[in-house]
Amino acid sequence: MNATRIIHPDFEKFLQLKDRECIDLYIDLRNYILELYPEANEILYHTHALTSVFSISEKLSDAFCMIPIYTNHLNLGFNKGTLLNDPKELLVGTGKLIRHIPVTAVTTYRNDAVKNLIILAIELSISDMKKPSKIIGKTISKIKK
Repeated sequence: MNATRIIHPDFEKFLQLKDRECIDLYIDLRNYILELYPEANEILYHTHALTSVFSISEKLSDAFCMIPIYTNHLNLGFNKGTLLNDPKELLVGTGKLIRHIPVTAVTTYRNDAVKNLIILAIELSISDMKKPSKIIGKTISKIKK
């Protein structure tokens, strides 16, 4: 496994309030996404969920996936999930674009089917990007202090 980024202190403060199982799954899933695309920018939010959004630029509109953490569960969300080829029908949800995979164990996402979905999502975001990003491989906190 490649060395990955530290978790931003703004995010870490709220992450530590979650269930231990959620924390462990979040850390492993985050590392997995960053292993697959180390150039991703990670945009952090704390609204109805504590969320890491992974983008090919500094813009939310260029995001390819996200990890929202709720009280005692988390999901692997795909910002343009309805546009992805999902032959195993792993993606759930009813929104116009966003779909997600409920994360219950490491095996939920560390498999070829999900890896392929993440790669497809990255490729789709790259092809849809309007102009190149000036920021690459950074963590950007939007969490209000």
